[in-house]
Amino acid sequence: MATRPPADDRWDAVRPGEVVAALPERIDAGLVFIGRVRTPFVDRDACPRRGALDGPLCRLEVDPPWHPALTGITVGMDLEVLYWMHLARRDLVLQSPRHDATRYGTFALRSPVRPNPIAKSIVRVEAIELGCLQVRGLDCVDGTPLLDLKPDRAQFQPKAPPSPGEAP
Repeated sequence: MATRPPADDRWDAVRPGEVVAALPERIDAGLVFIGRVRTPFVDRDACPRRGALDGPLCRLEVDPPWHPALTGITVGMDLEVLYWMHLARRDLVLQSPRHDATRYGTFALRSPVRPNPIAKSIVRVEAIELGCLQVRGLDCVDGTPLLDLKPDRAQFQPKAPPSPGEAP
């Protein structure tokens, strides 16, 4: 498992008005990394603010036990990629974004700084090799742990109209 590098003042400094919470000593759940994300972004400064489907070619390297789980994924398919932002702080509850001195609660922002630094990007599959998907649309540092892959829910059309009380 990747470890967090030493503090980098640019990314880890607490800005005026930000509030830090003590992290719990025990962990509530365990996660299994299914592989690694390979991108051309060597550090957080190089990462785009959000991925784009016309962005650079990246690789999702899935560990061998999970190779059969890729069955059914095809070139051209859009996927939701869930990954663990292992370099992010986890203790800020009020944040001041770089571009805005206003304080916001962590859950009101799309910042990577959160108690559980899980990120999601929509990617398009460009090529498939054994245990590896070449995709476009990522915005994370090379070597980021991969959590899960799912077909993009926008590709699914409902088979029947929603029942009363169901979300469309």
